[in-house]
Amino acid sequence: SPTVLFTKTLTNTEGRTDVIASIANKNAIAAAKNVSYRVQLYSTDQTIIQEVSGTLDLPPGATVPVFIPGVASGKQTVARAFLTIDQSSLRWFALPTDPRILPKVSNTSPGGTVDMPRVEAVLQNSSVTALTNVKVIVLVHDSRGEIVAASSTVVPTIPGQGQASATFTWNNPFSSAPSLIEVVPIIPLP
Repeated sequence: SPTVLFTKTLTNTEGRTDVIASIANKNAIAAAKNVSYRVQLYSTDQTIIQEVSGTLDLPPGATVPVFIPGVASGKQTVARAFLTIDQSSLRWFALPTDPRILPKVSNTSPGGTVDMPRVEAVLQNSSVTALTNVKVIVLVHDSRGEIVAASSTVVPTIPGQGQASATFTWNNPFSSAPSLIEVVPIIPLP
């Protein structure tokens, strides 16, 4: 079964909460597509504030981030969130080699201002085939390794044997200075 490594909430704006989670597939040659998950947000008194669901792909031997922006939380304070995998949606299939073309991430750089941070990264496509509508998730870690911000964007096209930029912006300052920035392209399984 896949393992949920963590689920973390990040305050977006008043009444909105971002959720970032990470799921590991430790199977070296097995993959699963369209796996259903559910995220529940809880208040300090352990009542459910909100519940959202979605699907994800689990490539073999990979760790997959899930980013859910702007979940409505109303006037309640979100104390914690949990992501659970719907075990009945798991349909494993053999995938001894991953046929996906994954862009290489380079030149990741923070920028913007303290009040409106920004991260830019270059995605390089080594294939002759153009990649379209590439979802990209960024995780910003502080010096202790804690995630202080996350975001996602879609890069419309990365030309064959070319490159494209991914830009992430925030309207609020980070809670602490960024130390490590992870940029993860999400390419669906075939």
